[in-house]
Amino acid sequence: MSDVNARIQQTIEANPVVLFMKGTPVFPQCGFSARVVQILSHMGVPFTGVNVLEDMEIRDGIKSFSQWPTIPQLYVKGEFVGGCDITTEMFQSGELATLLDEKGVPHSANA
Repeated sequence: MSDVNARIQQTIEANPVVLFMKGTPVFPQCGFSARVVQILSHMGVPFTGVNVLEDMEIRDGIKSFSQWPTIPQLYVKGEFVGGCDITTEMFQSGELATLLDEKGVPHSANA
């Protein structure tokens, strides 16, 4: 495992919910990242944001790590969930709340 993959894996294992994003949860720097932050915040999900704009190795590495070409990327209990579109669809259908329940991640709102 490469150094960047090891760093990504360690971050995912150390935090129940991780969002690899452009910007920070307080100051997202792209609309897609902002949308996922908005969903997680609305649901009351505690999460860790990783700003890929601060680390080019992570920015490039997360795409190969997940085999997913875009950012943001959401991970729940080590499992890759998806990007903005998938997270939005899962939120709207209630699947995201179900996944959080199954993984034992606290949240306060379903939709």
